Amino acid sequence: MLLYHASKDRPAHLGTYPLEVLDRDESLIEVEAARPRVPPPPAFRANGALGAAAVGYRDLFGTFIAGGPVEQEAPVPKNLDRRTVDIKGCAYFMDAGQVGICRIPDNAWLEGADPIDGHGYAVLLLVEHARRPGPDNLAHDWTEGAVEACAEMRVLEIAACLAGHIRQMGFDTRIHVAGDEGLDRERLAVLGGLCVRSGDGLVNPYVEDGFTLAVISTSYELACDLPLAASAADARNRAYWKGINGATSGRERARRAKRKAHQSRYPMEQVKRVDRPTTLILDDEVPRVPKRGAFFERALQGDLGEKSKRERRRFSFKHPLSMSQLQVIRSMVPHQDGDTAHDADQTAYGDPAANARAVKALSYFLGSDLTGICEIPRYAWHSHKEDGRPIEMYHRYAVVMLIDQGYDTMEGASGDDWISGAQSMRGYLRGAEIAGVMGEMLRSLGYSSRAQTNADSDVLHIPLVLWAGLGELSRIGELVLNPFVGPRFKSVVLTTDMPLEIDKPIDFGLQYFCNHCHKCDRECPCDAIPHGDKVMFNGYEIWKPDVERCTRYRLTNSKGSACGRCMKTCPLNKVVDMDGGLLPRMASWMGVNAMFLKPALVPVATWLDDRLGNGKRNLVKKWWFDHEIVDGVVINARATNERDIDPTKKVDKTGQKIAYYHADMMPAPDQPGPFMVDRKAALAAASLVETPDEARARAARGEPAPAHYIPTAPVGDNTIEDRVASPYAEED
Repeated sequence: MLLYHASKDRPAHLGTYPLEVLDRDESLIEVEAARPRVPPPPAFRANGALGAAAVGYRDLFGTFIAGGPVEQEAPVPKNLDRRTVDIKGCAYFMDAGQVGICRIPDNAWLEGADPIDGHGYAVLLLVEHARRPGPDNLAHDWTEGAVEACAEMRVLEIAACLAGHIRQMGFDTRIHVAGDEGLDRERLAVLGGLCVRSGDGLVNPYVEDGFTLAVISTSYELACDLPLAASAADARNRAYWKGINGATSGRERARRAKRKAHQSRYPMEQVKRVDRPTTLILDDEVPRVPKRGAFFERALQGDLGEKSKRERRRFSFKHPLSMSQLQVIRSMVPHQDGDTAHDADQTAYGDPAANARAVKALSYFLGSDLTGICEIPRYAWHSHKEDGRPIEMYHRYAVVMLIDQGYDTMEGASGDDWISGAQSMRGYLRGAEIAGVMGEMLRSLGYSSRAQTNADSDVLHIPLVLWAGLGELSRIGELVLNPFVGPRFKSVVLTTDMPLEIDKPIDFGLQYFCNHCHKCDRECPCDAIPHGDKVMFNGYEIWKPDVERCTRYRLTNSKGSACGRCMKTCPLNKVVDMDGGLLPRMASWMGVNAMFLKPALVPVATWLDDRLGNGKRNLVKKWWFDHEIVDGVVINARATNERDIDPTKKVDKTGQKIAYYHADMMPAPDQPGPFMVDRKAALAAASLVETPDEARARAARGEPAPAHYIPTAPVGDNTIEDRVASPYAEED
């Protein structure tokens, strides 16, 4: 407990509750099997605008309740315990609260329901009900009557991804949730070891404030759990409070519950606030850039050659789980915007500060990990859509939310192995769901709002994360670090015209830290992160990465899916809570509250991070199979990146060459067909970059921005007719 988090040696497939220590009663299998069949439960209902929005998204996920498997089974092991590690690990990765597995007895099928041939196993998913904001928060009324609806939405989202994962491996599944079920979920929750019977209801050993269940029936053979003994109902004892076997302790759960509804679990209120981001931004000089200029879009349109174009359509989706996640994300894209109510009563929303607290509370209620608010600067809007249509700036405020990519899974991974793409997709999926529901809610109040997701965004997220006070720009380059989760997140943005109080940017000394830490650039597998000093790029002070090199590696990585190696190895990739090691907790507190100590602490911190092995794979946490989808068939990966850190490796601060694709080297917003990258010219463009001091001095003299800050002009006045559609826009 001095150096490491309590969960360090806890396998990820055990989850965050210590279910494994509870007494079991095998005799209950026969008792539950003998119970007569029961009729279907009453129809599910939800109240209020938030309840309606949640039901709408629940219905989107409901399209994945049934579906056939792919034609060919994946090469899964015969060992049922290893299969179960994959299934439970996946469910916990997707944030299920608890998971159980059992056989399905004949009487578990509801009256009038036809048993599904071959479905002999049930995977039970439990999701805790979110804590409602108190009466002093406007979101208290919003959440009235919507708690269960939001839990139903979440458990179905998780079930859709897990069922899709199993189908991609070639096995049949069917999801059973309230309102669309053929199985007695309560009986199976008892058989699967999640609940005990108490009178006419169920009791969970650890969850007191309500929960929702979903069941996945499947033909996939798995190792089963045993029912809980009656004594398990008294599991919240002193040992649970302290923490058992590395599970989340009762005291840490109590700490989170005591936080105000508009605050995250992390003490962002302790972080120093400043008027501007800690890196120079010459606001008047930053160009608005087209979406066609983003390197993933350039790859899709053929600018990086045929191999990158081909792989762009599969690089993050070539694992069974990430392919399943992709399909769920696609279902949400058409619902990012919608009609705004024009007759809504807005008299309760005249206080921007109260509105901001309510919006933040709603975001945390729905599952955001960190939320901030800012006004949207001009340059954060893209100039043109992917097809060349101009984008008009249409909202004033941005609600910026960060979704943790999952610490346990990141611990077990190399950062560029077969789970990396699914980690990104998990963050993108959850963010799209949260922002989409919030947008529906605010539009019902009469405020125009739109979810801006990785699948379809009219805004650039990085400047908004900075201005919303959620982090500082890091050496990783085009990536912001948060003081409590480091770089281990994906962002989603909700733009709106609801009057909101904005947050200020933060300063936790990251510029000094990153200037003296070279772990991410030392460990980058393609040498894309700069070893040297910051420069000015398109009006930003930034450690500018070689984006072409990074993009090519992420797309064509043949030993994994995409890449998050920089996130994996960053010293700030930690969990700092009451279950954390004493030394990391002290270091985190001093890093935020005693920044004057950084010159003394940073060299020790970065050295110690290596000595402790942080950034290495913790194989206790690995739950997934190294699978790859090739031509629609799941195979064992032909090779896997199994990297660990190399503290002896030296970085070459003078010999590294970075390609700079300034605004004037981007394709036109309406560029038809490929616009091939010119790497030789981009390397030569290094001679054009200014240092931050040079840029400040030039701006002080009143001289104009460099010519290379001016984006390439449109080539016509029409949209692009012949272009490759985004993978997110494809039909199933």
